[in-house]
Amino acid sequence: MEINWYIISVIIGSAIVTFIPRVLPLVVLSKLEIPEWGINWLKHVPVAVMAALLASELLLHDNKIALQANSLSIITAIPTLLVAIYTKSLLGTVLVGVSTLMIFRYLL
Repeated sequence: MEINWYIISVIIGSAIVTFIPRVLPLVVLSKLEIPEWGINWLKHVPVAVMAALLASELLLHDNKIALQANSLSIITAIPTLLVAIYTKSLLGTVLVGVSTLMIFRYLL
């Protein structure tokens, strides 16, 4: 088997480009003393990102709001959200979401 140095350099370059944005903030922020309000603000970032991802997936179709096109996903999101809120279990939430969508696709 021949070694293709271009492919190896692309793999190494991709690894470096992926590694830097993950490690650099960790190194910089570990040296800083973040105030309490900053920590409280940062706690809301994952929820805001997840809400933005879910809203775009559930409500948009071809960059337009289309509730009819995504009605099955919206209906499936309701019990999944309830399980997520009440159990706070990632595994339970995923299982309910996948099984609910599977059942709705089979029935409808």
